[in-house]
Amino acid sequence: MIRIDSRTKLRRASRLVWLLALILGSLLLVGCNRDESVPWRLTNVTGHMPDLDFKLVDDHGKPVTGQDYRGKVVVLYFGYTHCPDVCPLTLAQLHVVMQRLGPLADGARILFVSVDPARDTPDVMHAYVNAFDPRAVGLSGAPREIEALSKRYRSAFTREPDKGDGQYEVSHSSAIYVFDRDGKARLLATPGNPQDDLVHDLHLLLSMGASS
Repeated sequence: MIRIDSRTKLRRASRLVWLLALILGSLLLVGCNRDESVPWRLTNVTGHMPDLDFKLVDDHGKPVTGQDYRGKVVVLYFGYTHCPDVCPLTLAQLHVVMQRLGPLADGARILFVSVDPARDTPDVMHAYVNAFDPRAVGLSGAPREIEALSKRYRSAFTREPDKGDGQYEVSHSSAIYVFDRDGKARLLATPGNPQDDLVHDLHLLLSMGASS
């Protein structure tokens, strides 16, 4: 029994190292060319990542695309409702950020994309995201659509083997992607970034008009 537990821990650690290496690679790639005309505190990815574009289903069961969120500053995060730690902590942090932004936060949306569509139905997603913030939207879809969107933004996830009772974990990247009102990728953050930096940069983006 001890031998099996050790192997499981080693396998999980290996996956986490792989995911960390992937996201660090992305940070190094986009961090080498920063726009100094705006005093961003987060990693500036302007021109280095594709526009917000997807075809998924929201937490009301309605088909939506990236175009539906034009005019809003979008904070995109990949996760799942059974996540034991980083997802609820990140969403709780984003809720506090929205509170600190005050009325400006009405111009923003948190898009929580599930990497576990088998369990994260629209009803499950709706109850989950609304427990954190009214500006949060849960998005899900077919596995191939989730995989395509994940690859589009250099994110990654891998599902642990099912334990036989329908319970399993999903290892996933923890990057936070920020898009402006035109759907352009602008900033990249991680749950480790200071909350003040998120508030500062979102305030700047929300204060800008579309196509600015």
